[in-house]
Parts: sequence; C-alpha cells; structure tokens
Amino acid sequence: MLKLGQRQCLTVVERKEFGVYLSDEEKKEKVLLPKKQVDAGTAIGDKIDVFLYKDSEDRIIATCTEPKVTKGKVALLEVKDVSKIGAFLDWGLEKDLFLPYKEQTQKVSKGDRVLVALYIDKSDRLCATMKVYPYLETKSEYKKDDHVSGTIYEINKDFGAYVAVDNRFSALIPKKDMPNGLKVGDHIEGRVTGLKKDGKIDISVREKAYIQMSIDADKIMKYLEDHDGVIPFNDKASPQLISEVMNMSKNEFKRAVGNLLKAGLIRIETDSIRRI
Repeated sequence: MLKLGQRQCLTVVERKEFGVYLSDEEKKEKVLLPKKQVDAGTAIGDKIDVFLYKDSEDRIIATCTEPKVTKGKVALLEVKDVSKIGAFLDWGLEKDLFLPYKEQTQKVSKGDRVLVALYIDKSDRLCATMKVYPYLETKSEYKKDDHVSGTIYEINKDFGAYVAVDNRFSALIPKKDMPNGLKVGDHIEGRVTGLKKDGKIDISVREKAYIQMSIDADKIMKYLEDHDGVIPFNDKASPQLISEVMNMSKNEFKRAVGNLLKAGLIRIETDSIRRI
C-alpha cells in the first residue's frame, strides 16, 4: 500500500524515458519517481527509499528529497506566500505545502515561521495545520530543573503560553511566569519547573532565583548604561511599570536592586534609581 505523506521503501518495477515506476510488495499500485530523481544504473528490482506526496496535478508522486515534515509530525516552516484561500509553506519540496485559513490559529504573513503538523484532509490532500496540540507527545524524559527549548504555538490569556518542546512535547509557561512580548512562533529557552501526572511539563524562561537575580542585575546595569545612568522610577513603582520597562516582575526587580545597592553600584532616590 502506498503511504501518502510518509517515507517508505519501494521496488523499481518499470522503467520509462521520464523516470521509473515503483511499487510496494503487493504490487497493486505504482508511483512515478521522475527521471531527475533516478540515479544512473538504477535497475528493475532495486529498492529505493522515497517520500510520497501529490504533484500540481494532484497525482501521487515519489521523491528522494527529504521533506521538512512528514505525516503526523511537527516542524517549524517558513511562509512563502499568502493567497485568498490560505498560505503556502516551504517544506523542502517542489510543490509548496498548503496551510488552509481554517487551520491557522492566527493570521500569517509571507516570511513568518510557523509551527505546523502535516495531515491528510478529507479530499485526500496533504495539508498543514497550526493546531498542533493533538500531534504532540505528553510524556517526555525531562526532569525538574532540566533546561529545554521549544516553540510557542498558542497563547491563552487565562493560562499562559503553550510550547512545543523540541517541537515534540507539550508544555506550558504558566501565566504567572510569562514575560512580556512573547508571541506565537517565538523560540524560547526555559527550565522545567513542574511535572504533571499526565506527563505534561511546566516551564519557566527564568532561572532559579539566585541565578536570575544576577541576570536581572546585569539587565538593570545595562539599562542604566543606555539611559544616562538613570531609571525613572524606583523599586516602589507599580508592577505594571516595572514589567513594561524592565520585563521582570516587581519581586525580581526588588531583589536585583537590593543586590546592586549592597554592592554600592546604585543609589535609590525618591523617584528614580541612579548609577554611582
């Protein structure tokens, strides 16, 4: 049986001027491997590992080229074009991969990189979907405090940012741990902070407090360096203002400021913080 959207090893059963026909062991179906994909000396009976997809005329065709995503898997792909019916993605093959509007979780533009899964639609076509949750695994081997990386595929204002760790496992950055500015498609580096019974993991883009304090202190000093040695508020400012300007929580800001104050690098004034 020919398996659309997957790699499989097929046997050469017929040669033509325009390529060779391949078939599986049952030899009930044949698929063309175009001439430009056929190595010199290929003979009847040879086995070739190929990927099966559909050409511009909607015929199943074989290729030796490795696509960037296969059926049921998830990958980060670039948007090559957008039309009235959807978007078209670069997945490494001659014919671009179609991403229907109904499978988009947000508007995409040419040049965007989007996390998608490959599926077969009701018309037996290979398509992409940004609704990747069903294609992600929920049980990883990561442990608490392990460092991970992944791609944000959804943001929920009530729960936080959903991340595909390694573009394979489902994870969440809880709302309380979300820094400003995160958006769908962002690549993040984080730390495992919790493991749920169902195998899903919680992650934070911040380090442990004692490490994060040093990172935040460096961020404050960099801000002072770039703004004539002055922060136009002190550690009593509102959490919203601190988050907007420094991209850290009020507690993180206060810890870092306290550390810098003890080190004699800053002084706190009525309405500002100044570098010494």
